Amino acid sequence: MQVHVVGAGSWGTALTLVLARNGLDVRIIGRDEETLEALRSRRENLRYLPGFLLPKEVEVGAWDDLSQPADMTVIAVPTAAVGEVLDELKDPGRIVIASKGLTNHGDGLLTDLLEEKCPGVEVAALSGPNLAVELARGIPTVAVAASTNEATAERVRDAFMSRTYRVYVSDDIRGVELAGALKNVLAIGAGMGDGLGFGDNTKGALLARGLNEMARLGMKMGARLDTFMGIAGVGDLFATASSKLSRNYRVGYALGQGRSLSAALEEVGQVAEGVPTSEQARRLALKYDVPMPVHEVLWRVITGEYEARTAVQALMERTPKREGVTLS
Repeated sequence: MQVHVVGAGSWGTALTLVLARNGLDVRIIGRDEETLEALRSRRENLRYLPGFLLPKEVEVGAWDDLSQPADMTVIAVPTAAVGEVLDELKDPGRIVIASKGLTNHGDGLLTDLLEEKCPGVEVAALSGPNLAVELARGIPTVAVAASTNEATAERVRDAFMSRTYRVYVSDDIRGVELAGALKNVLAIGAGMGDGLGFGDNTKGALLARGLNEMARLGMKMGARLDTFMGIAGVGDLFATASSKLSRNYRVGYALGQGRSLSAALEEVGQVAEGVPTSEQARRLALKYDVPMPVHEVLWRVITGEYEARTAVQALMERTPKREGVTLS
């Protein structure tokens, strides 16, 4: 099976390693010539994922190769670039969305955008607690491959499954996409709390209430509650919100320490999807009339309207509510 992995950042490189170790014929495609040249000459992504050598069988392609045929195309670029990638694809075969973010298009789901630009193509979303460095190291973890077509989900599972990467299947692709995107906003909040010097009690409270909001929005949008309680929800949220390897956590930590958003992003050096996703989460909350106060105040911190400490105080002073996940 010929697989194209689009995106030569840390995530795309890690997925390339997984697929190559499984014996698949893989080509990694990127746009940054310096990164691609290092991959060709050194077999190593010196900028984004140093210390891991690509097997000699992996081909390093160029952006023009997007038009070449493949049996499966894995999209692992920042969300803002997904539409551009889809416009360039000519014969992608089965498409796997591994990007975790929301667009400003419709309901923000990348699979909706894909259906519009590539109608009739088999599509799946891959998500879970998958920090790129740990995945590359072969540290055991899990993921979920979601598709409305069970056979598609199973084929994607079979491509990625290994002794250290256990892949489950789901038909709730909307829930998997939403969970994978929204947890990035909460990871910024978790990092922010640590940057402020707060404790694990604070983080536990923020993540619990934030997860409640994720689930309520997801259910309003046709997703299932069990998805948010599973690998793509709780699993990915806890990993991303507690790890210093997480870009979104590190952005939040810097904000909590009083640095500006631009300084935080410059320090991280890569796209933190939770930043643009915070705006889209707010838009969807208003569209579907779902109160999401945790996401709301985090958006206000990200946009500079609130200071981090002010945001925490705003949440603590809200009128107490009944606990539970409901659509009200």
